[in-house]
Amino acid sequence: MTYGRLEQDVLIVENLPLVGYLVSEMIRRVPAHVQRDELAAAGSLALVQAARAFNPELGVPFSRYAAMRVRGAIVDELRGMDWASRGARHRARQLTETAERLTAALGRTPSRDELAEALGVDVADVDATRSDAERRVLSIDAEGAGAAESLTAAGFGPEERALIDERLRYLGAGVVELPERLRHVVEELFFHDRPVVELAAEMGVTQSRISQLRTQALGMLRDAMNTSLEPDLAPAPSAAPGVAERRRQAYYAAVAERASSALARGVAAPLPVRAAVDVV
Repeated sequence: MTYGRLEQDVLIVENLPLVGYLVSEMIRRVPAHVQRDELAAAGSLALVQAARAFNPELGVPFSRYAAMRVRGAIVDELRGMDWASRGARHRARQLTETAERLTAALGRTPSRDELAEALGVDVADVDATRSDAERRVLSIDAEGAGAAESLTAAGFGPEERALIDERLRYLGAGVVELPERLRHVVEELFFHDRPVVELAAEMGVTQSRISQLRTQALGMLRDAMNTSLEPDLAPAPSAAPGVAERRRQAYYAAVAERASSALARGVAAPLPVRAAVDVV
């Protein structure tokens, strides 16, 4: 049995600090250029997923269940980022391409020895390349949630709730106004909990392409919200805007108009997007 919409909404609002806590814990252990907002957006949408899927009859506290889902989403987002060193990226790319080529030729996954022979390196070098790409994220993933699993909001005052509702409204408008392909990816991955491999097969693209589309969508959502709510964090418009820049500005304007219209009508953000970016 899952909770009703109102109960799910309460779970999301009460556990919003989980996202900020887990992002803060992880952001300290990744390179400086990793964007906090990108991790917060992925974690916030995972919180919505957790509320929609939570079954209270299993006897697991929601905060513990949500922490697991949010942490997993943040780690997945980190895995999808290309933040390794240039040399590590080059070696990882070579390893991936070689593995794919051998898999196609052999009809099975190649062994470490076969990979090493094809690359002209030692097996130890193959292991080191894999380790370089995964070590930091895996170490993050392995860290216990500790206090995060029991962290919930002590309560929000009227002003805080108004700010949260505003951010939720803009996030909801941002999802609705995304280009159709990006909106489909966000809705299927975050609202319907579809596996990446299944969605990739449906859309006729690679799993890597789905990850790219997800990252692009989350970036657009973040920038649209910042443009309206945190102008200092918003990307500066190009001095000589081309087609891509004009489309971005049109998207930001459409999000602002839809969110403002919803406010004028007194309409709250729909439940599937009742999450906020980092509020802690």
